[in-house]
Amino acid sequence: MTRLRTQIPGPRSQELTARRKGAVSAAVGSTLPVFIDHAEDGLLVDVDGNRLIDLGSGIAVTGVGNPAPRVAEAVHRQIDRFSHTCFMVTPYEGYVEVCERLNDLTPGAHEKRSALFNSGAEAVENAVKVARHATGRQAVVVFDHGYHGRTNLTMALTAKNMPYKHGFGPFAPEVYRVPASYPLRDGLTGEQAAARAVEAIEKQVGADDTACVVIEPIQGEGGFIVPAPGFLPALAAWCRERGVVLVADEIQTGFCRTGSWFASDHEGVVPDLVTTAKGIAGGLPLAGVTGRADLMDAVHVGGLGGTYGGNPVACAAALGAIDTMVDKDLNAAARRIEEFAAPRLRAALGGRGEVRGRGAMLAVEFAERTPAVAGRVAAACHAAGVVVLTCGTSGNVLRLLPPLVIPDDLLAEGVAVLERAITEGVAR
Repeated sequence: MTRLRTQIPGPRSQELTARRKGAVSAAVGSTLPVFIDHAEDGLLVDVDGNRLIDLGSGIAVTGVGNPAPRVAEAVHRQIDRFSHTCFMVTPYEGYVEVCERLNDLTPGAHEKRSALFNSGAEAVENAVKVARHATGRQAVVVFDHGYHGRTNLTMALTAKNMPYKHGFGPFAPEVYRVPASYPLRDGLTGEQAAARAVEAIEKQVGADDTACVVIEPIQGEGGFIVPAPGFLPALAAWCRERGVVLVADEIQTGFCRTGSWFASDHEGVVPDLVTTAKGIAGGLPLAGVTGRADLMDAVHVGGLGGTYGGNPVACAAALGAIDTMVDKDLNAAARRIEEFAAPRLRAALGGRGEVRGRGAMLAVEFAERTPAVAGRVAAACHAAGVVVLTCGTSGNVLRLLPPLVIPDDLLAEGVAVLERAITEGVAR
């Protein structure tokens, strides 16, 4: 069956877009103006009947499938029992079980505790709260090209101005930015890049005033930047030596996305705190902070929480999603996606930039440091019915986040469309 029945967007999506303009704030953007009717593994089916190959997974959320059978079954069972009590009022087992799974899966064999929230930004905010409370220090160190959310504090932590920060200040104080490892651009070894970052922290912030260092083990919105080997271990060692809390923002990298449960695992880095969201619950809003028991228990009773944090339906979804990851060995699936896609994308790019990433978190950075080429390539993919996303501080990076359960034939077709778009887009 032909995947595309109409041009993209089709007439029904265009009708809904007109309705949207009269009802939804113009400040809320969309990558592709098609309205989705339902989804299948690796496919989004729009209201015009077009079947779009999904290489975005709702920004790394629906890795286990959309809908995933075990997630859907767990949600139905829970919603028939009760939808909400607020864990801070009357607790329930699902919240505890999700925390147990997080404590077990996140890096390190030390004693851990977890707390659940609604979104990645909320998780990052609470990790900073924990670090500040436990250390008695205030300064938070983040990195060039980092992205951590859209709340006031996490906008301060985020590097990219447009569209995330422009016009929204003033932002939260005591946030300091230092250079990250960016092998394509800085040419430094991991150890050299870490020494540069540490020198900046010690001279400009002061180790004794630094509560935490917050870092994405692979930077997401900033360009899927994989640090040079040795950067993260050296940074972690400095944090241990100086009593600084290392917070790994694994919101986009977590839950099998990079071919391991967490990206920190690839170099044996054990963070003090780990923030999670996105892929944790198969599409339902859930986030967590997991870390050393002494840190997580240092906060006074009532200091962490929220009305909807760890909602029972979202917790049920998370348990179904994690079971799916284990049963289907989605870490191995992510590695197979990389093995298939990365060589083809490198051949198509022909050295006019870089293909990088781990597992099913792959990116193409074009040599031209403007959005022009990436935009052309993305538009060509969208017109052909393939959902891809762009990113990068310069807007010149195309990112791939396919569902970890995507069928081989759909992955091959989607990558073939992308190969052609890269070849044509770079040649112009």
